[in-house]
Amino acid sequence: MKKDLTQGNVMGTMLLFSGPMILGNLLQQCYNIADTLIVGRYLGASALAAVGSAYTLMTFLTSIIIGLCMGSGAVFSIYYGKREREQMKKSMLTSFLFIAIVTVFLTVLVFVLIHPILHILQVPESIYGLMYEYVWVIFFGIVFVFLYNYFAFLLRALGNSLIPLLFLGAAAALNILLDVLFVVYFRLGAGGAAFATVLSQAVSGLGIGLYTWMKEPDLRPKRGENFPDRETVSEVVRNSAAACVQQSVMNFGILMIQGLVNSFGTVVMAAFAAAVKIDSFAYMPAQEFGNAFSLFISQNYGAQKGERIRQGVKKAAMVSMSFCMVISAAIFVLAPRLMGIFIDAKETQIIQAGVGYLRVEGVFYCGIGLLFLLYGFYRGVEKPEMSLVLTVISLGTRVLLAYLLSPLPKVGIWGIWWAIPIGWFLADAVGLICLRRVKEINTF
Repeated sequence: MKKDLTQGNVMGTMLLFSGPMILGNLLQQCYNIADTLIVGRYLGASALAAVGSAYTLMTFLTSIIIGLCMGSGAVFSIYYGKREREQMKKSMLTSFLFIAIVTVFLTVLVFVLIHPILHILQVPESIYGLMYEYVWVIFFGIVFVFLYNYFAFLLRALGNSLIPLLFLGAAAALNILLDVLFVVYFRLGAGGAAFATVLSQAVSGLGIGLYTWMKEPDLRPKRGENFPDRETVSEVVRNSAAACVQQSVMNFGILMIQGLVNSFGTVVMAAFAAAVKIDSFAYMPAQEFGNAFSLFISQNYGAQKGERIRQGVKKAAMVSMSFCMVISAAIFVLAPRLMGIFIDAKETQIIQAGVGYLRVEGVFYCGIGLLFLLYGFYRGVEKPEMSLVLTVISLGTRVLLAYLLSPLPKVGIWGIWWAIPIGWFLADAVGLICLRRVKEINTF
């Protein structure tokens, strides 16, 4: 199951390693799509708007945890490439303790501040109760998000991308089953959909943790052997924090956009909730390919294989751009039918608004595909701060333009939609200019 990313054909290695990661992330989207589909069909547009808005909030919160795990995974991968097993184990223990503390703090904080958070999001009174019901349950899943992502990134750093996929697949199937059971048959409403998701997250998080403990005994910490030192703590915190801030900034920007969308009312909220699910599902393979590419770069960076890094950059760009062009065409043509999966055909205003969003974003998926590769590359060569800079440029542009353009009478929600790809391409331009100065590309 493990694959040495420093050996073999570059293209074949990246595709075989990224395949399970891409499929796994698509399955992870099934958590949210199952909620959206079942809630939209059985509980109506108001419940759909509430769950969709809550999804954006939960994505922001879990992005903090996922970012920390992602940054730690890059450190694990570099040491694995260097064949420094003991230092890798030391960084593992350090990151686990660090991220666990952050997870506990974050969980307590969101429960204490749940009402102020909902007010900041400008949640309409008509759906406030539904959204509160949903988020009060879904917040319990934060700890399981930590467990799954920590061990998933650890196993991927070892070259094992299959096991995280298997646990996620089982959890996704369970989530769909429980959604039907709790929402359709037991009629537990939005809270039932949230409860189904949390139980499924528990299965994947606890399951993959137990698997790693049983199947990787040489990675278990031993008393006194892997006690963190100041240098290890500094390295782990630096890489983890940079990736965490990057993910958080990205999703905080999306959260701010959600607040702006909410100000346009329930119709636009429902359209945005459904369209974002389709949008995320469409470019998710490019995003996860970027994460796999990052681990490929990390292992080869640790092994000091500069020529292999350069080849990997060229091949990855070709694969990602080809995929994005194909999926862009498909989304543009199929947008009305895709919206019809989530929204009843009678809700013509909602479908029309969602189609508008998808046709603006869908045309420009190459922009975000390239941006994911740039994020992955800079993390892989121990320059996570650069990934953060690109995220700030992309999201800062998106938020600024959205808030400037959307109040204009002749622009409205179109200002929000167009701000997104503009931010992507501006960040791409900066990332490519800076790439020329990175020695892992231009020397060796």
